[in-house]
Amino acid sequence: MPLTVRQESPSDIPAIHALIKAAFLNAPHTAHTEHFIVDALREAGALAISLVAEDDGGIVGHVAVSPISISNGVAGWYGLGPIAVSPDRQRQGIGSKLMRSALQDLEGRGASGCVLVGDPAYYSKFGFKHQDSLTYPDLPPEYFQVIAFSHPVPPGIAIFHRAFDAKG
Repeated sequence: MPLTVRQESPSDIPAIHALIKAAFLNAPHTAHTEHFIVDALREAGALAISLVAEDDGGIVGHVAVSPISISNGVAGWYGLGPIAVSPDRQRQGIGSKLMRSALQDLEGRGASGCVLVGDPAYYSKFGFKHQDSLTYPDLPPEYFQVIAFSHPVPPGIAIFHRAFDAKG
């Protein structure tokens, strides 16, 4: 059975939690709270997009997208992440497929754009880039990246949902 990307279902939640925890277990530059963040976004009703990559009946990847606020009040912007792929399935294109699906979903919803925190070398291949006008505090600027769909990148400070403060 080929790899498929689909919306999460309630029965996927335990597998998503375990997958995210395992994917970030040995990752550098993380507080290892990504699985708690996704749970908190879901509980707050702020998980706008939650896609899973499924292969042979098992969940091998996940991406979360949630609305963000921008300090100037402009609406329609989202934050992508965390994105996770099972450690034994990384570097096989699963994360790329999840990214493209999430971005396509956002564009289909009429989103203005999307932001993320991550490696510029990786995420630039999806069209993300640093923009001086939109910032995220306490982070080297090149790691905060933006893609605009239908509107110019607004000036301001990006504010992720309070669920990103989840610790467990």
